Amino acid sequence: MGLVGSALLALSLLLAPAAGAQGPVREGVEVGGNSAFTRLVPADSVERSASEQYRQMMQQAAEKGALAGKDHPQVRRLRDIAGKIIPHAEAWNPRAGQWRWEVNLIGSKQVNAFCMPGGKIAFYTGILDQLKLSDDEVAMVMGHEIAHALREHARERMGKSAATNLGAGLLTQMLGLGQLGQTVTNYGAQLLTLQFSRENESDADLVGMELAARAGYDPRAGVTLWQKMGAANRNAPPQWLSTHPSGDSRIREIEANLPKVMPLYERARAD
Repeated sequence: MGLVGSALLALSLLLAPAAGAQGPVREGVEVGGNSAFTRLVPADSVERSASEQYRQMMQQAAEKGALAGKDHPQVRRLRDIAGKIIPHAEAWNPRAGQWRWEVNLIGSKQVNAFCMPGGKIAFYTGILDQLKLSDDEVAMVMGHEIAHALREHARERMGKSAATNLGAGLLTQMLGLGQLGQTVTNYGAQLLTLQFSRENESDADLVGMELAARAGYDPRAGVTLWQKMGAANRNAPPQWLSTHPSGDSRIREIEANLPKVMPLYERARAD
């Protein structure tokens, strides 16, 4: 297995929930808890780094005249959709209730959107204009990106990197925040370029679909979204697709999980 592999295995066993531990029975998708590796990196440090990077990005966009104003129709649309999704976020991550959520729109041909740790959301006009997204499809994209933040996938990636860097001295050094703090510093300026695993992406698809359904958006829009993504992918992959599983596999997984979230959607619409 090797030294690093043995260290990671030892860490996984150390941070794993106690045998037989079970969470409360809940309605919706089944994805388990957040990765144990997130515990190796302080959440507030990651969120502060994300907030600073987001602030810089919005400032740069504003200086270029690319940051849409609060009265822009698409900004109002995005913020309205976010306003319906965000109340359901805290059930997935208690920290979300303390986040200072932001939603902005950047003028760019990029087919892209993101939600950074701490609830910093941005869409690019390219994903709205080129794909002609309906509100339900926007909610699926937004739910997916919010899910990455709620499930702390960036923090998980940093934790795994920290564990690898600690190597042979992992078990004796894991409580020393010096190296872990350096990991946050090293990755903080790269939060938007972190590549999530396919497992992370599938996880975000399902959690995002549930968030959208609870907010009253049709989760079946996930199918049409990925059909549009597939069409856009014929010539060159959009940035939003660069590390994601294939559209066909995502559609199959969405369809398999629709029975778990359709009642949530129907109830939200009735209310």
